[in-house]
Amino acid sequence: MSEDVPLSELRPRLVAAMLPHVPFDGWTATALAAGAADAGIDPDIAAMALPDAPAMIAAYIAHADAQMAEAMAGTHNMKIRDRIRQALRVRFEAAAPHKEAVRRALPILAQPQHAALSARTLWGTADAIWRAAGDTATDYNHYTKRAILSAVYSSSLLVWLEDESEGHADTFAFVDRRIDGVMRFEKTKAKLLGVVDKLPDPARFLGRLRYPTV
Repeated sequence: MSEDVPLSELRPRLVAAMLPHVPFDGWTATALAAGAADAGIDPDIAAMALPDAPAMIAAYIAHADAQMAEAMAGTHNMKIRDRIRQALRVRFEAAAPHKEAVRRALPILAQPQHAALSARTLWGTADAIWRAAGDTATDYNHYTKRAILSAVYSSSLLVWLEDESEGHADTFAFVDRRIDGVMRFEKTKAKLLGVVDKLPDPARFLGRLRYPTV
């Protein structure tokens, strides 16, 4: 029974059940109630689990991230760029039946009062993709990788929403170009960092000027 299930476990079930209703009713209590009825979940408990549109959308994005991560299990023998590309493909293919629901979510996330939620969910998706690809970086690369991928994903999402090509071929071609560009940037950055590491330490140099050796 839904009364015995933690709300954290109910949210993925609820959001999956309400998705078919979102294109008609939006991210609303009406769509939630219909989804709860389909899933056999008490409507009052459903309203507690997902009290408003931002909570519904956040639950959908978290659910989609988890599905993507599960689908990416066992792909660690692939090259890193191929894993990132595959993760994005999996993410978009899973969302394809719910494109209108995604389209309806964006204007809500674009509202100023939801800016923090929008940034948090975008970062969360980028983090989920990198983790699914096997990334374990904990230094500044952890943040730069996710910032760059956030830009790749958000721009690809806009292309995907308007893509009417068969199998979203135009979107995946766009993703390939963006990832290739990122990888070229990463190689250039690595070379520059290698050069910088070999340069003299300016602090030591200035110290010698101030305190010359006798």
